[in-house]
Amino acid sequence: MIGIVGGLGPYAGLDIAKKIIDETVASSDQEHLPLLLFSCPNLIPDRSAYLLDKSKENPGKAIAMILKQLEQAGATIAAIPSNTAHAEPIFSVIQDEMACLGNELKLLHIVHETVRFVHENYPESTIGVLSTAGEQAYSQYREAFMKKGFPIVEPEGAEKEKVNNAIYDKDYGIKAQPAPIANKAREDLLMAMDDLKKQGAQVIILGCAELPLAIPEKDHNGMVVVDPNRILARALIQAVAPDKLKVL
Repeated sequence: MIGIVGGLGPYAGLDIAKKIIDETVASSDQEHLPLLLFSCPNLIPDRSAYLLDKSKENPGKAIAMILKQLEQAGATIAAIPSNTAHAEPIFSVIQDEMACLGNELKLLHIVHETVRFVHENYPESTIGVLSTAGEQAYSQYREAFMKKGFPIVEPEGAEKEKVNNAIYDKDYGIKAQPAPIANKAREDLLMAMDDLKKQGAQVIILGCAELPLAIPEKDHNGMVVVDPNRILARALIQAVAPDKLKVL
């Protein structure tokens, strides 16, 4: 059984669950893979707030407890559809707490899976990354891509603020208005992507798990758009039932 830690935010968990279904070869209900989505956003403190020193409560402990409950419910492999939760100060705590709890779940890593996909499919490309301020501060995508030799560009100044507001603004941000997505949130993200193209980006990483809700396209302005949620969904299927994975 696949386990998903939902609630980071809630629509991100639904998005990856949907993409697991979308990417599975099945002609009947019974042919789909068993999947357990545990969505308790009230239990998990904000990831960016912790990384930016606006909160002292590390979300890693709560995430590890949910992973343990997924294991107890029958999950054998799991994933966390939150890029920011994979920043080292949080992810290291998740790993430590899992070890303390005796959790033997196989836990896939959204950043590692995304970098592997890009390395295999778009080598020698310049990578543009859209992410939360918390993720950008701890630069897991930047570090992972640079280790593979990829040039990296990220929003700066006003463009960086546009991306963060498109996610977090209380009036039009994706977290506040996920369905339907506010026009301003989408427009600001597209402008930030266009700015990354001017910096040389050829591949755009949607490095916040809610960005695919606003940017469902696979390409924009001549750039490839990579959805880590879909990559993670496919990696989960590949791990549990490779014969059920749809061919790209």
